[in-house]
Amino acid sequence: MKRYKILLFLPLLLLINSCTKDLNPVDYSEINPNIFPKSASDLDAMVNAAYYPLRGAWFDGIFSTSERGVMFLSDATTEILHGKYGDQQTASLQNYKSSDGLFTRYYDDFYNKISSMTITIDLIQRSTVSEELKKKAVAQVRCARGLLAYTLFDLYGPLVIAPLDILKNPLKEAPLARLSNAEMIAFIETDLEAAAVDLPLPQDGEYGRFNKALAKMINIRLQLHEKKWAKVKTLCDEIIAFNAYSLDADYAAMWDLDGAKNSHEVIWAIPCDYAGTSENQWQLMVLPAVYAPKGGFGTITSTWWFYDRFEAADKRKQMLITQFTGTDGITYNRSSPGGILDWGPIALKMNPDANRTTGLSTVDIVMYRYADVLLSKAEAIANAGTPNAEAMELVNVVRRRAGLADKLLSNYSSLTAFNDLILLERSHEFWCENGQYRADLIRHGKFITRCQEVHASTFTGPNKVVYPFSLKAVSEGKGKFIQNPGY
Repeated sequence: MKRYKILLFLPLLLLINSCTKDLNPVDYSEINPNIFPKSASDLDAMVNAAYYPLRGAWFDGIFSTSERGVMFLSDATTEILHGKYGDQQTASLQNYKSSDGLFTRYYDDFYNKISSMTITIDLIQRSTVSEELKKKAVAQVRCARGLLAYTLFDLYGPLVIAPLDILKNPLKEAPLARLSNAEMIAFIETDLEAAAVDLPLPQDGEYGRFNKALAKMINIRLQLHEKKWAKVKTLCDEIIAFNAYSLDADYAAMWDLDGAKNSHEVIWAIPCDYAGTSENQWQLMVLPAVYAPKGGFGTITSTWWFYDRFEAADKRKQMLITQFTGTDGITYNRSSPGGILDWGPIALKMNPDANRTTGLSTVDIVMYRYADVLLSKAEAIANAGTPNAEAMELVNVVRRRAGLADKLLSNYSSLTAFNDLILLERSHEFWCENGQYRADLIRHGKFITRCQEVHASTFTGPNKVVYPFSLKAVSEGKGKFIQNPGY
């Protein structure tokens, strides 16, 4: 079993590293169980280590906006994005296999971070700092662990969760089985509920850090996954009751250079900078090389199928670029797409940051927003009983911000019709954010058929609602770790 170490004395090590070129780099996300936290600064270092894998970073951040991140590949399995080659094509055709490293890497690279956080929580609880400091630190680590565990659970199904007594004996070989679905749900739910108690109120929280609303928002996603409608509604009402959030008047402004920081709607965003502490590479991924004034790699586009389902007046589609004149002097559009817009428009959804001097952008990665609370509550109300005026009004509130007319309940009085409307609105509202629309399609039973309809895939099937584990993960389980069916 992997051993864990953590950096607790950053200034000293930075000084050493600056003077000695031959030293190996330190992984600041890992935990050393032999280092006992003795001060508030020690706790801060441990909490920061819990945030580390949740960054947007190409190499080791699970929320990278590159092809190595959850959003890119998740949305590529839906009608929102289409890839014509490489891993993005594999995603669009839902043709992933246990030998596809990019689809197995999330588990292989990040499940041990859950174990690191478990050790961190134990060390904090046994430290000699004040109980108040302990509670605040543990709450953040539990929220991080709940978020990471939910993210991996959504992609793979139940995980291996190593208990503390096993982690304290790293030299003892102990192959473990995956949890049952019920055990996995309980593990994540317990973390998020405990975190919500001791995290700060949204009004008191620090930008980019966890607060009570975020813990509840992740729990909403978990309960939607399990179709626990009463719990979804309760959690939504609790976030609404904070009176901390409202829909921003300008949808696109949330993805401006300082949009998330100035937003009253964003529940959590990942701060980004040019230095790469946390990276936003999305414009690099979607802008073609000939895009003016500054292009990118053009690795993926949206689909015309997706674009055509927007209503004409919908402001949210304005961030899908359907025409541009390139640096080559050619005007690209649907009638003359070249090899760029043949499948669909450019899915930019952020300020292009044209003055940037690197491939990175300072536009923060928006992860969760208040609009999700409103649409989740509408879905919960309808599915717990029947579509009603309250549920429809929640949908219409979001639509009005997009410049659209209200929908009439009389036209969506059946649960099937209302759920189709919810799914459509969710795709238009949350495209290219945190990749959650994949889970929405799965929940509504349309993940496979949509892939067949939009991407003409002959590779998809019922097993593709979860990713495969690698052969390495299965082998290390020594018979106790069972691969997902169909792989």
